[in-house]
Amino acid sequence: MSTSVIEDPALNAADRCDRCGAQAYVRVTLATGSELLFCAHHGKQHADKLKQVALEIHDESERLT
Repeated sequence: MSTSVIEDPALNAADRCDRCGAQAYVRVTLATGSELLFCAHHGKQHADKLKQVALEIHDESERLT
């Protein structure tokens, strides 16, 4: 028996923050299946609230360091 893992595709320069339009580094999947994209700044700013409503948070902000 094998188990396959489906990963979200990596975020790229075409993915833009829903708040300010900067490059997105955080993808938030909601229980409804909708996705929100955030730059690293807004992802951190709203992290506590997003954790309360997110089904999954895909964070690539470590790419900035």
